[in-house]
Amino acid sequence: QVQLVESGGGLVQPGGSLRLSCVASGFTFSTYVMSWYRQAPGKERELVATIARTGGPTTYADSVKGRFTISRDNAKNTVYLEMNSLKADDTSVYYCRASFGFRNYWGQGTQVTVSS
Repeated sequence: QVQLVESGGGLVQPGGSLRLSCVASGFTFSTYVMSWYRQAPGKERELVATIARTGGPTTYADSVKGRFTISRDNAKNTVYLEMNSLKADDTSVYYCRASFGFRNYWGQGTQVTVSS
């Protein structure tokens, strides 16, 4: 059974930091490209960051470049999203996604709220 379980969300003040985790099971994690997406109320889901299978090449949305860092630990079947200098606009539900060809798996999401 495929599972992606996100954690680490919460309420943080502007300028603060959070680290999201996504633990995968039920598939060969190291063969999948991993991504983080987010979706704010009333908005479309948007791609935040992607990391290659080996943890090498990464890509980021312009809105988070220099503030967010995606990483993965294939030994732990886990992908991370380190978020620094958080802004109110970063408030969203954050989802991780695993991709391999036409196969796509999604987690259930974790809420991040940036507010004073």
